[in-house]
Amino acid sequence: MSALNGLQDGAELSPLRRFGFNIAAAFRLLLLRPARGGTMRPRDGRRAALLAGAALAAFFLCMVLLDAASIRAVGRLPPGVPWFFDQITDYGKSGWFLWPLGVLLVVLAVLPRSRLTHVSQRVLAAVTVRVGFLFLAIGVPGLFINIVKKICGRARPLVPGNIDPFAFDPFNWSAAYASLPSGHATTVFSVLVAFGSLWPRARAVIWIYALVIVASRVAVTAHFPSDVLAGAVIGSVGALMVRRYFALRRLAFTIGPDGAVKTLAGPSPRRLKAVARGLFAP
Repeated sequence: MSALNGLQDGAELSPLRRFGFNIAAAFRLLLLRPARGGTMRPRDGRRAALLAGAALAAFFLCMVLLDAASIRAVGRLPPGVPWFFDQITDYGKSGWFLWPLGVLLVVLAVLPRSRLTHVSQRVLAAVTVRVGFLFLAIGVPGLFINIVKKICGRARPLVPGNIDPFAFDPFNWSAAYASLPSGHATTVFSVLVAFGSLWPRARAVIWIYALVIVASRVAVTAHFPSDVLAGAVIGSVGALMVRRYFALRRLAFTIGPDGAVKTLAGPSPRRLKAVARGLFAP
């Protein structure tokens, strides 16, 4: 039986009860036991350890060699450059993605399905799984870094009154000491992984978006380069972990014979049009 079957029922319920039914069904899908053969192999663990070590080394080198120099360089930029980045930097906030995705999930959970064929119900369930993946792949890393920020308590570039990359006040809950890691960088790189996994052809455009946003965080002196590097790593790894979690349960992704995560084919435009006709046609 397909893991998506649980999202097909509840068609005759009231909207509120239908919402509760489908939310409960979604949690049951996420709590499914992983498929066989999905465990991490020893060489995968070694590779992950090497990558983690390389990321930490890059972070400390960036902190020592680039952080202070980069903020000083920003002070020498023409005034129009920081102004431009200041106009676009807020487009890296997670709310631009989480709010629309969250609303879409609610809408999908309350749609009446009594008029849909069995195939159309499965198509709608597949769409719901993919929207849920995007929401979690962006939201989980974002929640994690908001906790880490408070623990680290790194001062933003100009907060101490001078440029000091080593100014820390752990467990300081003020925004002035929430520099590490960058939330914007975490968001845009989780977006890069999440949306790029489902729509590979969009990766080039998302790369440009991600790089512009992380550059803006330094240009407006909200973060040091090492902050955005840490955020980029956490956002990417967090989204990849959510993707693997889904793949182990054959939800939008699967694990190939070589152990790599592969994207399952999504609903075709023809199928989506059939669902729309079933839902909204008079």
